[in-house]
Amino acid sequence: MAEGSLRARAAVLRAIGQPMAIEEVAVGPVGPGDVLVRVAAASLCHTDLEVIDGQLGLTLPAVLGHEVAGRIAALGEGVASLAVGDPVVLSWNPHCGHCFHCDRAQPILCDQYLAQGPKAAHFDGRPRFACDDGAPLHQLMYLGGFAEYLVVPAQQAVRVPAAMPLDRACLLGCAVMTGFGAATRIAGIAWGETVLVLGAGAVGLAAIQGARLAGARRVIAVDPNPARRAMAEAAGAVALCDPAAEDPAALARALTGGRGADVVIEAAGSPAAFRTSVEAVRPGGRVVWLGKLGVNAELGFRWGALMQEKRIIRSSYGGARPAEDFPAMAAAYLDGRLDLDSLVTDRIRLADINAGFAALRQGRAIRSVVVFDEGIVFEEGNAA
Repeated sequence: MAEGSLRARAAVLRAIGQPMAIEEVAVGPVGPGDVLVRVAAASLCHTDLEVIDGQLGLTLPAVLGHEVAGRIAALGEGVASLAVGDPVVLSWNPHCGHCFHCDRAQPILCDQYLAQGPKAAHFDGRPRFACDDGAPLHQLMYLGGFAEYLVVPAQQAVRVPAAMPLDRACLLGCAVMTGFGAATRIAGIAWGETVLVLGAGAVGLAAIQGARLAGARRVIAVDPNPARRAMAEAAGAVALCDPAAEDPAALARALTGGRGADVVIEAAGSPAAFRTSVEAVRPGGRVVWLGKLGVNAELGFRWGALMQEKRIIRSSYGGARPAEDFPAMAAAYLDGRLDLDSLVTDRIRLADINAGFAALRQGRAIRSVVVFDEGIVFEEGNAA
């Protein structure tokens, strides 16, 4: 075990397509500018599943998990912005703050962030997890939240209100930020506009809520799953569409005097949804793509669907400004404007993480949340 590190349990992925193993690992050291976080909750995301299934390359062995909330357990030298015990949500997008893209308010394109990503370690490029034999363990997206403790730069740990339940707060770190931010920061939704959201998973449901809070007059939700369409209606959608039975683009035109939706947010990540997004938006409207295909996948469009001044934006993190957005979204949850409760399908223990990913793969879960904090109670019907 490295000097200055501690021991903790973590779910370790050692081979593509194989179950993760719960192992005791070394965490640390806590360097200058770092914080040690005791993880309270980490939710299971499709990006983690892409790594497990081999669709997204990551150096193994690795600790996955990038939707994470916890409490500050220790401070590295020079950290004055946080205190031991602070509840925090972690961001997977550390950035240098001074490169070409950071200077242009594009931290998701930060030179250091992109250059260090393939190392799958801490933002400084050095690992903060190790196996018993001292071999490094890699981290997904500068985090590795499926562990009892982790070390990150202080900028990645954003304090949220003490009243915020951490098993819901973890969702803010990726899915909710991506969908909610797409509606409130990226799409430029104006009061009274019609918004069509393709996909009613965690990201799409967050986008529906963001569109409603941004002032959309009408939100149309598209999903083949009737249970998810019902959740979309509860989230604020006033029109629902099963794409297997009805053309979403035709519905959008029927509800807007033949024009089409002012804004389309694609959160399904399928070729059909990408094509539908540009067919359903009105001339001069905006399309925000949140879903993704394999990086080498090719996709064809009808050229006429791309004409007439339509604007298409690809967004990976909803224009996130975590230091502002995480506390604001937590406050919206606490005052009842943002629903996170319905997104949590199950609360599970670390030992049940493989079963949780099986449920995600089969479409039975919106978000399963691994809980570590003894203060979080397993509810009846949740996995335990």
